[in-house]
Amino acid sequence: MTPRKRPEAGASESLFAATAREAQPLAARMRPRTLDEFVGQEHLLAAGKPLREAIERGVPGSMIFWGPPGSGKTTLAHLVASASQRVFVPFSAVTEGVPRIREIVTAARGRLEAGGAQTIMFVDEIHRLNKAQQDSLLPPSEDGTITLIGATTENPSFEINGALLSRTRVFVLEPLTADDLEDLLRRALADEERGLGGRGITVDEDALRSIAVEADGDARRALTVLEAAVAHVGDGARVTVEVAREAMQKRFARYDKTGEEHYNLLSAYHKSLRGSDPQGALYWMARMIDGGEDPMTLFRRAIAMAAEDIGLADPNALVMAVAARDAFHMLGPPEGYLPLAEMTIYLATAPKSNSAKVALGAAMAAARETPAAPVPLHIRNAPTGLMKELGYGRGYRYAHDSPDAYLPQEYLPDVLRGTTLYQPGAFGYEKKVAERIAWWERKKAEEAAGGESGRGGGEAGEAGEGIG
Repeated sequence: MTPRKRPEAGASESLFAATAREAQPLAARMRPRTLDEFVGQEHLLAAGKPLREAIERGVPGSMIFWGPPGSGKTTLAHLVASASQRVFVPFSAVTEGVPRIREIVTAARGRLEAGGAQTIMFVDEIHRLNKAQQDSLLPPSEDGTITLIGATTENPSFEINGALLSRTRVFVLEPLTADDLEDLLRRALADEERGLGGRGITVDEDALRSIAVEADGDARRALTVLEAAVAHVGDGARVTVEVAREAMQKRFARYDKTGEEHYNLLSAYHKSLRGSDPQGALYWMARMIDGGEDPMTLFRRAIAMAAEDIGLADPNALVMAVAARDAFHMLGPPEGYLPLAEMTIYLATAPKSNSAKVALGAAMAAARETPAAPVPLHIRNAPTGLMKELGYGRGYRYAHDSPDAYLPQEYLPDVLRGTTLYQPGAFGYEKKVAERIAWWERKKAEEAAGGESGRGGGEAGEAGEGIG
């Protein structure tokens, strides 16, 4: 029996490598191998930028890449290791712990003592490390045993302790633009070695653009959708926009109900309301609802906003916000979203005033500065004979003894006499409030000058209407 001839070692290894490469997802196969292949992040990687210079010099320090999924964090870490000719050791903050960190550090120290290459320890999802794990990285990154590179989708200021942050540089990666993603997709379609080139695939321009736009800045998602669309139609076929959207399925909102994006969108909602932009307010409201936010979060912010930013310019705003919250409790979704939207439009289009907030701040400051200021005798309560003998309540003027329900007298302690804590705004209901205060001030001035304290004519009667 003639023995089967074994393939040459080189051919076997080449076949194995090709098979393994084809088994990888398109996004993994198309991972950039050099900075020239990297798409996007020009603010970090353009000529002369600090990160590019660090990579090209091959002398990187410890750093953290902060950005959304698919923006290139892991790829950049690989490029740093390649350019600096260092050993790249991945570490998962999700599945590994301090014992694995010690193993990596021990091996890195051994390589250095043997005259070998330095080590880059890449920590994916670094925000998931607990305090003990983060602390264990401090000594080896500080003494140069390892160069630490972390990747995170969360704000490092909130998730990473100050000691570790002080030993790293944070680089912020932005979502890729639709143009960036379109370039990347065209490259994958043309690349015969790693991409889809040579398979006779035709992709309509509107389909390519649709994938690039609806990937929402995520290169991995864009390439995954393209690969799925090609698998659906097969070699030599055409990918239309309908096929692309079928492969895309549902676009998921980039929203984390507990992370930084939660606060970013909530801030955008509040600032749109304050800035009198119903279009922006409705959009951010919808983004949060579509992302799964509890509507009570929006109602709480709206109620606070109604008091803080609208206040007495339209006192009904606070009533509207509370009523909308109660209506949602009664109706539930989706009908309950209608009062939420109605409230959002009302608050955004209402006149604005923060006079109540300013007045509260001024009153609290005055109270802290004069914590022992005595109550003037004439407005003290006098329930006993002794108190009356001591002058409690003496000289108090009952406002309703006047036809105008107003008699000038001092209500602040002597140390604050004449102080103005509340200054009405110029819009909405506060215009009437300002008229009333002006009329009261005229009455005070008339009495101080010895003038009559009557109604003061038609203007006084109109301005004083409803005072009580």
